[in-house]
Order: sequence, then C-alpha cells, then structure tokens
Amino acid sequence: MNALPPYATMLGLSRHGSGFRMPFSYHLIGSPGRLHGGALAGLMEIVANATVRDALDDSSAQLKPVNVTVDYLREGAIEDTYAEAFIMRMGRRVANVRVEAWQADRARVIAAARMNILIVRA
Repeated sequence: MNALPPYATMLGLSRHGSGFRMPFSYHLIGSPGRLHGGALAGLMEIVANATVRDALDDSSAQLKPVNVTVDYLREGAIEDTYAEAFIMRMGRRVANVRVEAWQADRARVIAAARMNILIVRA
C-alpha cells in the first residue's frame, strides 16, 4: 500500500475493504445540509489513483489524470461516504478506471466517475 496525498489526510480518508471511507466532517459541507461536490470528486480521484498504484508493478511510475468525468446521481447527505474503484483496462501507458461512491446503502450510488490515468514510467 502506497502513501496517500496530503488532500486525503485533510479529507480523513482511510482504507475500507477494497475501497476507502471518507468520514463526515463539517468542513465537507457545500450547500446547507449537503456534501460538497468537490470533496466527493476528490475522494473518487484519490481512490482511482490508489487503486491503479496498487495494481502497478512499478512503484516509481507517476500517475497523471488525462480526464475525469463525474456524474452526480444523488445529493450527498451529511454522513460517511465510501468509494471503490474498478480498473476497466490497464495498459502500459493508460489505465481506464470507473469509481462509485455511496453512503449508507451500497446499492444507492450517489456519484460515479470515469477516469483515464496516464502512467509515466521512469
């Protein structure tokens, strides 16, 4: 397992099964009573990067997002949020990743993301 970026520490992220957990905190509120979309997108990007990093055999490789598309499906409540990433295809230079985020009910996804991550090897 590789170290997470400082933003992950600010969000309070921790490993949770095969994904991550972002505990609710008052500094994550966007509109009154709702989780901020930027915090949710940050969670999903960090989870995607960590999943690709864990799958790589080259710990010195740099990961750079090529594109990120986030679909906000429901409003995020002021409660803990979970996310898990799935590598759809891992090439030599690009990884295609899908991420899902949910709260109390795993079946009720609140946001989904698709990412292409460039893998820059030394």
